[in-house]
Amino acid sequence: MDTDIKTPELSIVIPLYNERDNLIPLEEQLETELAKLNLSYEIILIDDGSVDGSAHLIESLQKHNPNIRLIQFGHNHGQSAAFAAGFKTARGKIFVTLDADLQNSPADIHLLLEKMKDYDVVCGWRHKRNDPWIKKISSKIGNAVRNKLSDEDIADTGCSLKAFRRECFDHVKLFKGMHRFFPTLMKMEGFRVTQVKVNHYPRLHGVSKYNIRNRLFSSFKDLLAIRWMKNRQINYDIIKED
Repeated sequence: MDTDIKTPELSIVIPLYNERDNLIPLEEQLETELAKLNLSYEIILIDDGSVDGSAHLIESLQKHNPNIRLIQFGHNHGQSAAFAAGFKTARGKIFVTLDADLQNSPADIHLLLEKMKDYDVVCGWRHKRNDPWIKKISSKIGNAVRNKLSDEDIADTGCSLKAFRRECFDHVKLFKGMHRFFPTLMKMEGFRVTQVKVNHYPRLHGVSKYNIRNRLFSSFKDLLAIRWMKNRQINYDIIKED
């Protein structure tokens, strides 16, 4: 792989917080699956203030894998901030987002890229969840409420496995919590959005950073903001302009 390429085809953007035990198998799976694509790439790992030594391990991985780039926060700022930092530094033509917990597999990246021929954004859909029942229920309720109030039809907005053309973020201002509404924000900008079924696996290491309180209640205020934005979006048609 030519690591001197300034504009790789893919930027794999991965926020993480205390995921040290998942990083080695994640890097191994990424290298195996990305090699099959025959595309140039970079892997951007955003350490969102981890206290378990994740950043130190990433630095060790960089010694034998020059495709890895590290962004390290001094404190925990949240997933939206991590994505924003990753997108800002990413050089690829297509951004692929992924969690570090390995519940989504790098082996499914090709499913998103196949759809990118006809779309600007492709969202993963975890149609068979491997999570505790309470998390499944909270996610189902959250998606239903989110779609109802925002007039959307995205089955699984919480799935971090997504692909975007880099121009999708040229004019989008990201705020805290807005990563949950990437599909809606992209549609508002006129981009073509679709979804594809992907696999989902049980978490083997570490603990989930989300629960009912921070998944449903904290996101409800963000949902109201998105609803307001959609209702107040400026639309007009020009029939003549001299």
